[in-house]
Amino acid sequence: MSASNPLPYIPADVLHLWWLGRPLSPVYVGELRMARQTKGVSLVYDPSWLASGFALSEDLPLVQREFFPTEKETAVGAIDDARPDRWGERVIRWLDQPARLAVLDFLYCAGDERFGALGVSLSAEAYRPRPIGPMPVLADVPQLYSLVQQILAGEPVKEHERQLILPGASMGGACPKAVIHIQGHPWVLKFKEPGALIDSPLVEHATMTLAAQAGIRVARTQALPLPQGHAVAVQRFDREFDGGTALRRHAISAHVALRAANEDMGYPELAQWLRRYGVTAGSLHREQMQELFRRMVFNILMDNTDDHEKNHALLMMDSGEYALSPAFDVLPSGQALGYQQMRVGAQAADATLANALSECSQFGLKAAQAQAQIKRVCDVVTGWKTHFAQTGVTTRDIDSLAAQIDRPFLREQRL
Repeated sequence: MSASNPLPYIPADVLHLWWLGRPLSPVYVGELRMARQTKGVSLVYDPSWLASGFALSEDLPLVQREFFPTEKETAVGAIDDARPDRWGERVIRWLDQPARLAVLDFLYCAGDERFGALGVSLSAEAYRPRPIGPMPVLADVPQLYSLVQQILAGEPVKEHERQLILPGASMGGACPKAVIHIQGHPWVLKFKEPGALIDSPLVEHATMTLAAQAGIRVARTQALPLPQGHAVAVQRFDREFDGGTALRRHAISAHVALRAANEDMGYPELAQWLRRYGVTAGSLHREQMQELFRRMVFNILMDNTDDHEKNHALLMMDSGEYALSPAFDVLPSGQALGYQQMRVGAQAADATLANALSECSQFGLKAAQAQAQIKRVCDVVTGWKTHFAQTGVTTRDIDSLAAQIDRPFLREQRL
């Protein structure tokens, strides 16, 4: 893999997609093209990938044709998960000021640290991503925090400092973030969103570690102190090491998976997707369906109403089957909406345990089993204040969150 790109990026109507499961041995996938009708990005598989590759998502089967996005200003299928989100686009607009602001250009400008195992290159002959320089490390966190504040304030960033913040432009989500190495492993570093009234990064760390007590596999987190509040570091679960060799996991969001399957964006639909495509060894797919049920219940009880389908991910295993990724972006939303972003049950997205129980069979659970799962989560959530205090969350922030988490609507369900 080339670490440099001697040519400046000039907006083009065709770029090239590579698979980076083994980053030192990239495999060419095909052409990414400007889809002008939808203002998005289409894909044409290369014959070599058709012969020996795999379908990147269900709506991108291994056939010779051009695949177009069905929604405006998106990339087709799994490619959509490889593009930056609001924060990344903001960084690219401010620091790069590209000559064109199409989805195809954002895909390239995001660089090489994007989610999953796909890479975007100028060339079909060799993988030539956008160069971003060395990865920041833990010691760079204070400077990264300062750079984030500069970008939020619309202040200029010096040329040599741009390399620190640019890797974070590749990641999804709206909150300010960076990508750093901690003891040789990549982590996503998340900062507080502008206008947030609580120390949300520390709250996220507290919520994630609380979820683990409820039998939910969560991404590993660390709370890092800053001059004001904290940042939260989240270990990347799409990166692995095999005997010292860096590997990348192909990954898709629940949004891409359910859209490709023409399913509603819902927890029951995602559980059934896991039944069809999840790892079948032993009873793992059933265990993951049941864990998804616990995640849904936890989100309801902790007032996490930002549980949209892009906040759930699926990792491709060596068998070609998928596994539910560790949970991430789990924290109280503080909005007291009374509904989730994904469908819960028969009463659509209503944030009630009765609604969660209404379609428990879709998660491979009988009613009594589902009640037991709910009790397990309730027992943990009941102690949320104590856990948050032990994690360092201030009394002021706990009291602020209690106005939503302990309001009668949720407290009575929990009890």
